[in-house]
Amino acid sequence: MTHFNRILITGAAGRLGIELRKGLAHLATHVRISDRVELADVQPNEEAVVCELGDYEAVMVLTKDVDAIVHFGGAPLEVEFETILDSNIRGSYHIYEGARKNGAKRVIYASSVHAIGYHEMEAHIDADSPVRPDSLYGVSKNFVENLSRLYWDKFGIESLCLRIFSSFPEPADRRMLWSWLSFADCVQYVERALVAPRLGHTIGHGLSDNRLKVVDDSKAGHIGFHPKDSAEPFRDAMEAKTDAPDPNAASVKYIGGWFCELGHPDDEGK
Repeated sequence: MTHFNRILITGAAGRLGIELRKGLAHLATHVRISDRVELADVQPNEEAVVCELGDYEAVMVLTKDVDAIVHFGGAPLEVEFETILDSNIRGSYHIYEGARKNGAKRVIYASSVHAIGYHEMEAHIDADSPVRPDSLYGVSKNFVENLSRLYWDKFGIESLCLRIFSSFPEPADRRMLWSWLSFADCVQYVERALVAPRLGHTIGHGLSDNRLKVVDDSKAGHIGFHPKDSAEPFRDAMEAKTDAPDPNAASVKYIGGWFCELGHPDDEGK
């Protein structure tokens, strides 16, 4: 069923962006896809736009005539602060300003576990727990979560801030036995947020139906996401090929994993 005339997907050349292009195509007559690089395999209902999110004027054009925005663009890892500032902080402000000025009423934002990465595994947090970023990258996600709250309260733009944990084709290490979000479940979560009767301002936690339940996602229950996949089929093989981790290591103690062991990115190579 087609719900929109036109949706915008940023970060459309990325790992998840490629999956979203395929999985959300049926929701809209037109899909505008954007990244900072040329996009391949553009489909008949897709309109491809190369855009730097830090370019205000370009983003105002990018967000024109769209009904909803799936914002997965930006620097995807801990990198130097100037890149995070331009791509993630300034770029996301431009997206929300574009939504406000051009009349888009719903934004689905790719937040991250790294916005809350310094919570301990046993804390069992939910959407109302304090943020505890594990990196400058995580701080940029905190900024956009707060920005989206402002744009809901003041301007009525609905948002899902989806804190993605580990979304890959299959679990790649022991941590992902609890933190994995399958591609199909990620697309389903975004789709449910796009078509939900009411979204408001929601913090969601992107996890498949894994055995270990580290985070409570019930405060996003009104969206109607029900994960269909689980990391359990991968457990025996993963545990057989990897040693048991040190329970006192920061990468095991905190839900942010190895990000909690990183130094300041501007010091790298010095």
